[in-house]
Amino acid sequence: MSTVAPPATLTIAGSDCSAGAGIQADLKTFTAFGTYGLTAVTCVVAEVPGRVTEIAPVSPSVLGEQIRVLTHPDHGFPIAAAKTGMLYSRIHIRAAMEALPESIPLVVDPVMVASSGDALLLDDAVTAYWSEVFPRAALITPNLDEATFLLGRPITSESELEPAARELCERASAPVLLKGGHLQGPSAIDILIESPQATAHTFTAPFIPNVSTHGTGCTYSAAITACLASGETLPAAIARSKKFVTSAIAGTLRWHQGNLQALNHRQPTHDA
Repeated sequence: MSTVAPPATLTIAGSDCSAGAGIQADLKTFTAFGTYGLTAVTCVVAEVPGRVTEIAPVSPSVLGEQIRVLTHPDHGFPIAAAKTGMLYSRIHIRAAMEALPESIPLVVDPVMVASSGDALLLDDAVTAYWSEVFPRAALITPNLDEATFLLGRPITSESELEPAARELCERASAPVLLKGGHLQGPSAIDILIESPQATAHTFTAPFIPNVSTHGTGCTYSAAITACLASGETLPAAIARSKKFVTSAIAGTLRWHQGNLQALNHRQPTHDA
């Protein structure tokens, strides 16, 4: 007896050997949300939470071919939504965007700096984000560090979130979800601006202190991608995904050796 296939989702991102971020976190999240996860690897990253020791990019031609074979109209998968994570360089960005069909909704997590502070993006890639990636986006999901980098100014208070998100939306010509968790107030507040003149949507959850944030951005954007693939609206997808990532942070796994922490990628029992 055949089983109805779930929606297929694609992550174009780096491989994290500690499995807390990157394609590994994305696949865990896709599975938790009932989609079939596919991967196109941009880089192999040697890391554990809090430390990156080496990054080895795949060749741009191999990156492009992974995407082309997965999306081929005759023998590929019917991908319902895709996301990007660590894209590494301008030539990797170009290879990915040339291979990815424009018909596939794309969530862009502009991964630039690891939680450890290590750079994950070459300088030549920033311009390519603006010209080749953001115009394709169904949603862009920067955290405060990434928004600061993109805007060229720091965002230091809750009152600055909406103006910054609105400016990014206008400059990128795409919806923006600006994540405010790095403010570390009593609440983790995210702001969605779907168009420059649109009313802001606010998503709030309790801020959970004293946990590793390694992989939260990957997990959040992957959850949104899975929800969009299942036909949810953008605000509904973000609301459900916000609950999921908050639950993953609250359920953080801990190992005493090296004081390692990792998110718990499982669906909350209340079906976030």
